[in-house]
Amino acid sequence: MPISEYYRDLRSKVGTDLLLIPSVAAVIRNEAEEILFIRKGGETLWGLPAGAVEPGETPSRALRREVFEETGLMVTPERIIGVFGGAKYAYEYSNGDRVEYSITVFECSIVKGTPRSMDGECEELRFFSEEELPQIAIPYPPEVFRRESGTVKTIFE
Repeated sequence: MPISEYYRDLRSKVGTDLLLIPSVAAVIRNEAEEILFIRKGGETLWGLPAGAVEPGETPSRALRREVFEETGLMVTPERIIGVFGGAKYAYEYSNGDRVEYSITVFECSIVKGTPRSMDGECEELRFFSEEELPQIAIPYPPEVFRRESGTVKTIFE
């Protein structure tokens, strides 16, 4: 779903002005340890399956909903990889709407499903190795995509 009723209503009041958006994103790996990225229609940059948290929705529920809507996969969040926000995570959509995301990134495991666009928003879904990541729209730190052995620390930025 491109924009929810809640955010559509907000936009009708503030126009294209900056909105702070609580968001979630998923790092989903296949059996080969490659990471799933999506590319939306008309865009050249890639992104993680992600989206806004709706009123009354938990981040975990929002993550499951967004991943299913965008990829057709049912996932389970396993851990929080990082929490990101601030001016670095500002974005302007092609229609002029400005947002600044506060993003909680989860590492997820696939419960079931085959990657495919469910809501028509994604033009392409593809797994990439850690060594050959695509150019992405949101400037996550590289550590988000590394699966290293040993102690795992949550990244805060």
